[in-house]
Amino acid sequence: MADFSLLQRICETPGAPGFEHPIRSLLEECLTGCADSISTDAMGNLTVFRKGLSSKKLLLTAHMDEIAFIVQHIDDDGFVRFLPLGGFDPKTLTAQRVVIHGRENVYGVMGSKPVHLMGQEERNKAPNAKDYFIDTGMGKGELNGRIGVGDPITRERSLIRMGRCFNSKSLDNRVSVYALVELFRRLDGRSPGVDLYGVFTVQEELGLRGAQVAATRVAPDLAINIDTTIAYDVPGSQAHEVVTRLGKGVAIKLFDSSVVPDVRMVRFLKQLADGNGIPWQAELMSGGGTDTGAVQRAGTGTLAGAISIPTRHLHQVIEMVHEDDVDAAVTLLECAVRQIADHPFSYA
Repeated sequence: MADFSLLQRICETPGAPGFEHPIRSLLEECLTGCADSISTDAMGNLTVFRKGLSSKKLLLTAHMDEIAFIVQHIDDDGFVRFLPLGGFDPKTLTAQRVVIHGRENVYGVMGSKPVHLMGQEERNKAPNAKDYFIDTGMGKGELNGRIGVGDPITRERSLIRMGRCFNSKSLDNRVSVYALVELFRRLDGRSPGVDLYGVFTVQEELGLRGAQVAATRVAPDLAINIDTTIAYDVPGSQAHEVVTRLGKGVAIKLFDSSVVPDVRMVRFLKQLADGNGIPWQAELMSGGGTDTGAVQRAGTGTLAGAISIPTRHLHQVIEMVHEDDVDAAVTLLECAVRQIADHPFSYA
């Protein structure tokens, strides 16, 4: 059973790409006592290390940044223009609350031209992020000293339960961050079979930037990335578009636009899931990528794979996951850490 309170804190703590320090501080607090060492590199990646029984190195990665925005301009009337930090679906932005993180937090709402004033051509046009502004309810004079150009902006949403599902902003990728935290808590003082590096990476949403630095520094023998993936199991979807379904288990990545995971790691994860009764589903995604691609290519290359947590409404204002899939992901990670040292990773 997932720890709702912990997941809530992780989801609701801000961490825009390049501004991950609030979520990093929370994770340091949560993981104190669960590791031999905790450190932050020059880029801002948080590394949690546990010494293992062998010198083989396993890298587990989960990005801690969330899709967000950055203040571009504040006009004379106090309206805020912004740029996206990551890939948003603009049609989901209308009338959504956000938080501008300046010297103090300032709440605002995404505004755009009212539909009543649009001509037919404008109504039929797909929205663009540049069509929006942020209304804080304050004039420029009131905003002076509170916010400024370059401040990050995140969505204002709380985590709630909906049936067996969790619904919140930033489940991409905070639900995977939660899974990695849970893994270290479950180790409970026991030494893993390998030297274990858990890295909460930065700036994934801007091009897998932190993972490249982290993997180059660690130079792992083996790597598993944890992220979210599309669950398009909704009305109107065709069978080949579904990718994954909520409640049907953790996804084992076979392909995305950034990576073809190592077939030996894929086989290992499948065997673990089947052998331990962990429900799983195959993930092949034609668009989008994860830190797996950067980790696999870093340095001289890494034997890398990935697991994903199925997520509806991905990269929109609100996202949804099923608690059974979250539990399956944590359990599969735990099994992998316990058994990976003795696995031969042959092609046979």
